[in-house]
Amino acid sequence: MLPAGVSDLRKLLEDKQSSVDKKTSLVLFTLQDILNSVSLGPDPAGLVALKRGLYQARVLDLCVEVLKMDHGQAEGGWNRATQLAHVLSSCCVGVEPDRDPGAFHRLLLPSVMDSLLSLAIQLMKRSGGGSEFYRLFRKVLDSVGWLLRYYKHLTTHVLLSLQYERLQMCDDVTISLECVSLWIHVCTASRDFLSGLSEDSVMLLLNDAVGQLAVSSDAAVGRAAVQLVLLIASQLEAHLKHLLHRFRGLDHLLNKDWRGRGFNQEVDQLITLLHSDRHTRSHVHSQLCSERVQAVCVIQAAWRAHRTRKRIKTLHRAVRGLQNRYRARMRQREQQEETLRWEEELSYQVCVRRQRARREFHQKQRHLLHLLPPDQVQSFLSALECSAAVTIQRFWRGHRDRKRYNTLQHTHTPLHTHTQHQAASTLQRAVLCFLKKRRSLKSPPTSSFWIGQEGLTDSRRAELKTQVEEYISLHPSSVVSEETCKELHDQTKRLLLQLLQSREEKRRGESHSQAVLAQINSQLELLSSDPTHLEELEAEFGGLFVEGGAC
Repeated sequence: MLPAGVSDLRKLLEDKQSSVDKKTSLVLFTLQDILNSVSLGPDPAGLVALKRGLYQARVLDLCVEVLKMDHGQAEGGWNRATQLAHVLSSCCVGVEPDRDPGAFHRLLLPSVMDSLLSLAIQLMKRSGGGSEFYRLFRKVLDSVGWLLRYYKHLTTHVLLSLQYERLQMCDDVTISLECVSLWIHVCTASRDFLSGLSEDSVMLLLNDAVGQLAVSSDAAVGRAAVQLVLLIASQLEAHLKHLLHRFRGLDHLLNKDWRGRGFNQEVDQLITLLHSDRHTRSHVHSQLCSERVQAVCVIQAAWRAHRTRKRIKTLHRAVRGLQNRYRARMRQREQQEETLRWEEELSYQVCVRRQRARREFHQKQRHLLHLLPPDQVQSFLSALECSAAVTIQRFWRGHRDRKRYNTLQHTHTPLHTHTQHQAASTLQRAVLCFLKKRRSLKSPPTSSFWIGQEGLTDSRRAELKTQVEEYISLHPSSVVSEETCKELHDQTKRLLLQLLQSREEKRRGESHSQAVLAQINSQLELLSSDPTHLEELEAEFGGLFVEGGAC
């Protein structure tokens, strides 16, 4: 059965209307009163039962939440927060939950430790305000050490937490000294503290101490860090040598930076510890190096042999692959050339068809223009000129706006450009619909460009048309009939065929004559170059051939 004050304390902690300062004061006073009344009682087991009851009633969880609040608004708030942290750490020590003890060790204790470290960081930020904050900071670290001595598994949590990392990065010498002193007090208070830690936790602790030796230049901090390393060595003995071997160059750092600073005995002791097993380590290291070199040579030889065999096997594949790629490239080039030829032919055909369609369209327009009455030609040409001017203006304005849009496009963001494009599309769609409606309302559709003779009026055109009709009636056409045209056409074809045949016969005769003359000239050249044959011919023909050839 819990004391009556525990329920009142829980109600006070759950009250969200009261201020932080008031809640902290009342909680601290009530909790101290309950602890004092139970600790002075005749039954020593009552204190353990009280702590268990506080945990089960979630009073400790609520105290952690109160501890994380800002206590700097009221005077003396940090002092009360520090006292509450001390009381909270005391309540966590010795708790033995009846049910679910894993939740107590995995959830509550890490949250308590985080709240204590957060409070220490807030006090560290205000440490420039006087020695009072240093005293409160030291008291909070005492509460942390009190928890670490009883719950060793929190060591890894503390060393890996971001709050403790911020404490390590502080430039204040006093803060760094207090952090190192915390671990010295914890290791000194319990001789089996380090033996219960894992190798990773001990390595983190050594990293903290060696990091202070490498970063800090204060003699007090350096002495405390050396004492911490020696203390760890005295408790772990031979097991520490294996860990210290990872810190290469630590002996040179001690000789260079920390010798002659007032604690040479501790420095020499640590250097001796580092050099105690150097000879054995060097021999083992050299043996391991030789074995590694031999293993590397074997691996390299096997790998090179495998790579050479693989290269020989894949050589014909590479050649075949090169041939395939070359043939594929040639086929692709031929396809590209063929596609280019087809595109050129297509463009030529399209151009020819467009020209033919334009010519036929103009002829049709001319024929339609002849069919119009004379008094409507001027109005039709005016409407045609107006439509042509509107079309030219429309295309010019579109070209100008597109050019202006392209020149200014790089100055806008992609979102703005997309918005402008959508707006332009909407405007163009609306204007095109409007123009389509306007064109549908007009009488005849707009025709192609046909500019007539300027200066003629409708009355003058009607007068000229009357004169043309009168002239045609007075002077009838002398055009022959269709049968006569066909006969003349056939006669012309026959005459043309005879002319072509005579030209072909004449050309063949001239070609034959030139061939005969070339043969005679070649024979004369042969006779002139061979005197013996010439004499025989002269004797045979009596000099006639030679004289004729000479002639």
